[in-house]
Amino acid sequence: MAKKVVLIMTDTQRTDMLGCYGNSEMKTPNIDKLADEGLLFKNAYTTQPVCTPARSAIFTGLFPHSNGAWSNCLALGDNVKTIGQRLRDNNIKAGYIGKWHLDGGDYFGLGRCPDGWDENYWYDMRLYLEELSEDFRVKSRKWTTMTEEHIDIKDTYAHRVSDRAIRFLNENKDNDFFLAVSYDEPHDPYLCPEPFASMYKDVSLSKNNVYDSLENKPAYQKLWAQEAKGEMEQGKIAWEQYFLGCNSFVDHEIGRVLEHIDNDTLIIYTSDHGDFLGAHGLKLKGPAFYDEIAKIPFIIKGGVKGVNESPTSHIDITPTILEYFGIALPKWLDGKSMMPILDGSADKINDYIFCEFGRYEVDHDHFGGFQPMRSIFDGRYKLSINLLSTDELYDLKNDPHEINNLINDENYKGIRNKLHDEIIKWQNETRDPFRGYYWLHRPYRDDLLGPTWAFSGYTRQRENEEYEPKQLDYSTGLEMETAVRKK
Repeated sequence: MAKKVVLIMTDTQRTDMLGCYGNSEMKTPNIDKLADEGLLFKNAYTTQPVCTPARSAIFTGLFPHSNGAWSNCLALGDNVKTIGQRLRDNNIKAGYIGKWHLDGGDYFGLGRCPDGWDENYWYDMRLYLEELSEDFRVKSRKWTTMTEEHIDIKDTYAHRVSDRAIRFLNENKDNDFFLAVSYDEPHDPYLCPEPFASMYKDVSLSKNNVYDSLENKPAYQKLWAQEAKGEMEQGKIAWEQYFLGCNSFVDHEIGRVLEHIDNDTLIIYTSDHGDFLGAHGLKLKGPAFYDEIAKIPFIIKGGVKGVNESPTSHIDITPTILEYFGIALPKWLDGKSMMPILDGSADKINDYIFCEFGRYEVDHDHFGGFQPMRSIFDGRYKLSINLLSTDELYDLKNDPHEINNLINDENYKGIRNKLHDEIIKWQNETRDPFRGYYWLHRPYRDDLLGPTWAFSGYTRQRENEEYEPKQLDYSTGLEMETAVRKK
């Protein structure tokens, strides 16, 4: 029997935009049905709440700081292999239909199929725009178009992505394959047809956003909030009706694809990140680990059913797919396979999951610039090291809205320092190129010796032996015997 995996991904979809995650006002019957038939993860997180970095981790199994795409407008490293390349090299067809955002180009992409993926089905956003008239191309990039005219469903990106995904599924029924179906919706400009366009006239997510004075929070969050203040003071955001309408519209399109997927297919559904919509006084997404932007919907159908509350990360998607196809996991991967959870032999695979931030976009200076952040979550506590500002610690059991920053609370010293140590360990293990003594020596760590220029004193050479010869030891010119050793 052929082995098949379909990964369905949306863009900018919060967990509270789905009925299956507890919001009864949201109409998402197809995703809700998928949750009923599969395993819903309640504590799943992106590796970085920005498009390109989030996607880079999903499709390589490497954290953004490891794969090169740690900001929008940065491409993956030349020596980094995607899941498509790894599967192709093991005689498994890989199709990618929809938003890619990993080629280092602009938002829409270069219009060229990357290595490893079947070019017969490739369809990024540049190809979509090139299909449109010049007049509608401009209209398609403005949410105000929704107030001026009705949108034909056949003119939307989501509908055309679904059409191509259905064609792939119908033409590859007897093949082993991996198919990624990547919608831009519900990301702006929020184009959607009726009845979705008017479905949420009287509904708002922003009305439920938590108030946060940002007292004892990072200074950059206060600057960020100043920019968002005017828009949020208006109450319901003008475009929110269409944002939520697009949310139900993409569910409709996902439903079309699900109807053509065989029952023996492993189905993975997620989103790249969320949107603040005014929560904590902030908008869009960026250098923060708050649930509104970092926590993501995540459902897998094809194993055990129910709800899983363990810490879960996008970084584990690629290893899971490789093991599902019986491919040995490469040494270079940062994540772990979730197959023990899916086959019921384990409740969790991670004691901690990690998130990061570097820069929103190389091309833009509009989003705060370089704001280095490394974060950790253990299922209850979240710690964020904001390198150029105040660090944050939250107890989500007692403070689910993440208002009270406990970073200097002596009652939490033990858990804070333990999580901090784990961040440093993770940075070292993943060869974080930004690692160094400055992450370790924070104002509250009075239990450490002073910083040293040598920091850990180790060299950490990469191991990518599936595609590269073993690296050579600088001191001898011979093949390295151990990748990690004293310098």
